[in-house]
Amino acid sequence: QVQLVESGGGLVQAGGSLRLSCAASGRTFSSVAMGWFRQAPGKQREFVASIDWRGRTTNYADSVKGRFTISRDNAKNTVDLQMNSLKPEDAAVYYCAQGRYTTGTYAPSGYSKWGQGTQVTVSS
Repeated sequence: QVQLVESGGGLVQAGGSLRLSCAASGRTFSSVAMGWFRQAPGKQREFVASIDWRGRTTNYADSVKGRFTISRDNAKNTVDLQMNSLKPEDAAVYYCAQGRYTTGTYAPSGYSKWGQGTQVTVSS
């Protein structure tokens, strides 16, 4: 089964940057989409970004577009989320997810495996 190991979460001041990384095991990594979701206290898990199996097509939530960048390296079985110009409302637990399909979806049900989550805290 696929396992996802996340890293890069932490505390950053508003306006700063963080880079989240997700390392996946399993031979199917390069054939499926990957995504990032986040969940803040008292809120539902929300879509952040996705990238298709080849890394050619990306999608972003409107709230992060222009500030966040998702990328993948299929040779290393990794997917990253570069987060710039962070805002307090970006604070959440961020989850890496492996998709069920070749292209990304907005719904959590479109993903079959989830990482443990990494906390991002943004201070003013």
